[in-house]
Amino acid sequence: MRKKISSSHSPERRHFLKSSAAVVGGSAVLSSLPMSWAFANGALETTSAKLGFIALTDAAPLFVADEKGFFAKHGMTDVEVLKQSSWGTTRDNLVLGSQRNGIDGAHILTPMPYLIASGAMTPNNIPVPMSILARLNLNGQCISVGDEYADLKVALDTREFAQALAEKRSGGNEVSAAMTFPGGTHDMWIRYWMAAGGIDPNRDISTITIPPAQMVANMRVGSMDTFCVCEPWNQQLINQGIGYTANTTGELWNDHPEKAFAMRSDYVEAHPNATKALLMAIMEAQMWCEDPANHEEMAQICSRRRWIHAPYADLIDRIQGNFDYGTGRVVENHPHMMRYWDKHASYPFKSHDLWFLTENKRWGYLPQDFDSAALIEQVNREDLWREAAHALGVASADIPDSTSRGVETLFDGKVFDPENPQAYLDSLEIKALA
Repeated sequence: MRKKISSSHSPERRHFLKSSAAVVGGSAVLSSLPMSWAFANGALETTSAKLGFIALTDAAPLFVADEKGFFAKHGMTDVEVLKQSSWGTTRDNLVLGSQRNGIDGAHILTPMPYLIASGAMTPNNIPVPMSILARLNLNGQCISVGDEYADLKVALDTREFAQALAEKRSGGNEVSAAMTFPGGTHDMWIRYWMAAGGIDPNRDISTITIPPAQMVANMRVGSMDTFCVCEPWNQQLINQGIGYTANTTGELWNDHPEKAFAMRSDYVEAHPNATKALLMAIMEAQMWCEDPANHEEMAQICSRRRWIHAPYADLIDRIQGNFDYGTGRVVENHPHMMRYWDKHASYPFKSHDLWFLTENKRWGYLPQDFDSAALIEQVNREDLWREAAHALGVASADIPDSTSRGVETLFDGKVFDPENPQAYLDSLEIKALA
């Protein structure tokens, strides 16, 4: 991992603190980064924010920012990090906003701020302006399959699985694939995986929505044949002897974007300094989460009742990058383990947002004439990420030169060129265009 340059050790910060100490007394200022940051960047408009999360390990930067004091370090002393029961609840509380007992921002599936801002997935299709401020992680989701298909050892290739599903369906039994929110990342991953092997997710199987924490219980009672979700629920499935991991989603798309940190745009506009302080705290937490030396403590934090509320044993292995697929396949130090900071994990590439919007067109959640580029310019606030990175003294190597990561190649050989998303869409055989 690249070593970050601490904001408190940058030349500009040292000069500022030294000068301030000479005026008002060194010990008080040097012990108060929030106060010094406010002097240097303008007073915080508020010290409060209500942020939602779902019980998943890719929400860890929010847990850590709270538990390790990063929010308070940057002056945001009244941040509430609030558990949401489902992604639908997260959406509803963002639509409400904190002024109406909802939330200001959230750990969120990357496409959701676009589906909210466009009105595609809101009550009465009323748009609510949203701002993506950072990506929270790369990789780290998994597709799991029930033990009913243990003999197949389903992995990336779904052709034999497709045949087994067809036989089950022909016998009068329903077959189902579960994801966590229509148009969200898990929906995109499981649809892409199935379609690449010839399974039409709209015709050959029922694609259903289940909250993450309810996946294992639903698999236990036979509600679905396969599901896609983040940890610890895939590992818990194995530990309880109910199913196994077919693949981790980084195998579908290496270093793919996943969750985002997003806020209502009205909060961002009314509280630009507070927004930047929140962003800096979360970025520091991402650096902390990336460090292997912190992974045991991170698993302990995640296991707590107020956060994920799952056994440490269901969390630690995959946080450390050690994957037992439950099929006899074991990969230590997995090349597709979740990343929080390395490989530009925190930076919200606009090209990645374009992929998600293109896939949402593919499956009919957005119309074909939807202006993706225009909405990305409104929602994606990578400019604020850059400002926060510079304020933190982040090394230039950790700040991308471009808003595009360039051409991406997925596991089945399909190529997404952000300069020509229509060509990518045209190349996909199975789709349900609106």
